[in-house]
Amino acid sequence: MKKITDERLVLQNLKNIRIAYIIQTVGILGILGYDLVTKGLDGMRENPLWLVFMITTVISAYLSMSISADHESNKVNPQKSLSISLVVLVLISTVVGLFVSLTDGFTIINGVIMGGILFICGLIPIVYIYNLRTKRQDENIEE
Repeated sequence: MKKITDERLVLQNLKNIRIAYIIQTVGILGILGYDLVTKGLDGMRENPLWLVFMITTVISAYLSMSISADHESNKVNPQKSLSISLVVLVLISTVVGLFVSLTDGFTIINGVIMGGILFICGLIPIVYIYNLRTKRQDENIEE
């Protein structure tokens, strides 16, 4: 198969892929919605499409982050935004952990575990976007 070199055709091909992805996602959501109504939340999460949906959503989010980091203005300081993001993440994780531990039926250990999981899940994208910003900043300095 010959590689497409015309920019208009490349753009149209990307639009076609986007439309196919949207239709696929709507179909998966429809099947998961049906499972939610008929089998409940546990039945929906047992469906293998749930895993496919979650993986594609996470990958799509990370790919969008790389594009948005390239689109940002050069005035964004990676170290400053990393520290601000970490402070906000620590505050949110602490508040959620505190609320979980104060809820009836949960212990302090449950709150610490929930806050820790939330912190780790938030830390991964923060570090990823920091690496993208520092890489872009280094490329701009070299130019």
